[in-house]
Amino acid sequence: MADTIEVLIPEEQIDTRIRELAKQIDSEYAGKSVTLFVTLKGACFFACELAKRMTVPIFMEYIQAASYEGTSSTGTITMKLDVPDDAVAGKHVIIVEDVIDTGRTLAAVKDLMQARNPASLAVCSLLDKHECRVVPFEGDYIGFSIGNDFVVGYGLDWDQKYRNLPYIGIVR
Repeated sequence: MADTIEVLIPEEQIDTRIRELAKQIDSEYAGKSVTLFVTLKGACFFACELAKRMTVPIFMEYIQAASYEGTSSTGTITMKLDVPDDAVAGKHVIIVEDVIDTGRTLAAVKDLMQARNPASLAVCSLLDKHECRVVPFEGDYIGFSIGNDFVVGYGLDWDQKYRNLPYIGIVR
C-alpha cells in the first residue's frame, strides 16, 4: 500500500520564503562573507536553495550530529561529521538546519561552535516545531513555524524516503 502525503507547505511558498530569508541574511551580512554549516542529511536541499539566492560571498561546510540510537534519544550529542576549528574561528557562521524540534541537538552544536570563537554565529532553519522544545532554543532565521506533525519532503525523510519531494508534506 502506498503512503498518502498531504501537502502542508507547497513548493511555491517554500521558494518565496527562501528568497526572503536570503535577502534578510544578505542585508545583515552585507560586506562580509558567510560560512554555511549545513546539517546532514536533511538540510541539504534547503541549504543549496538558500545559497543560490544569497549574494554575499559564501563558503559551505557540512556537519552531522546524532543524539539517537535506533529510535531512542541517548541524551548525548555525538558529532558524526565535524569541521576543524579553523573553519569556525573568526568566521561569520550560520548553521543551516532542516527542522528545530526539541532543541537539544542544535543547542549542543551551537555551543560547540561558539567555543571555537566565530566572529558571529546564527541558526537558520527551514522549519520550527516550537511546541516540541524541551530546552530553550530560538533560531535566528526561520522559514516556517509548524505543529508537531511528522513531515517529509524538501530534504526531510521517513526511513530515507520522500527527501526528494519538492514540498513539505505530512505522511497519512
